[in-house]
Amino acid sequence: MKKIISLVFLILISFISCDEKDCCVNIEPAQVTLDFTHNWDGTAVNTSDFSTLKFTNENGEEISIENLRYLVSKIKLTDTNNQEIALKEYQLVNIGEETGLQLITDNIPTGTYKLSFTFGFSDTDNQDGIYQDLNTANFNVPGMLGGGYHYMQFDGKYLDTNNQEQPFNYHAIRAVDRSDPNNLILEDTSFLVDLGNVEVSNDMNIEIKMDISEWFKNPNTWDLNELNTVLMPNFEAQKMMSANGKSVFSLGEITSN
Repeated sequence: MKKIISLVFLILISFISCDEKDCCVNIEPAQVTLDFTHNWDGTAVNTSDFSTLKFTNENGEEISIENLRYLVSKIKLTDTNNQEIALKEYQLVNIGEETGLQLITDNIPTGTYKLSFTFGFSDTDNQDGIYQDLNTANFNVPGMLGGGYHYMQFDGKYLDTNNQEQPFNYHAIRAVDRSDPNNLILEDTSFLVDLGNVEVSNDMNIEIKMDISEWFKNPNTWDLNELNTVLMPNFEAQKMMSANGKSVFSLGEITSN
């Protein structure tokens, strides 16, 4: 009888062990690659499209892109328990030089996450001169404009009302009111970009799309004949840029590897 009881006990332990093992299988973490892509109202844009008057903005001006680079920071995934996984502190994306277009992060646990980042630096992070790579890239903002760093440098040319080619410098920074140069009024014009939920189940590529045309149209229709250069010290123009930027980014294609 004792032998039978012992045998039954061993069988039960065996089943319990198997069940626990099955329940506790560790799913292998994934590699997540973010791909920053760029388009003009749905048409892909890359370096080969630069320096040609081939785009038309919402206000009807023909424009070219000569230089376009921008900063995103606090790139992160947030799970359903509100736990955050920081992917990178910041990334400088330079379309013309084709750098910063991809961000690869390993060992991401599988699950559902919200993908988000900040366009530019928040005031907490926008400390003057502390990021050596951005200093080397000449991404600084002069002290007379409050210091810190650019959010974006977007340079090109446009045809004015006389059909003459003119330059524009659509540079986004923290807004500064220089009415009193000895008492600058600064306003944080960075903004959060929430791309919604993504399901991480294995190694995958996630596309982050920038529609460049949106910088000129929503909610402010941008008139390059009025707002073209010397925009950095223009307090109201910087707030308009920030408002327009909120419709620029969207979640693109998600592919598994």
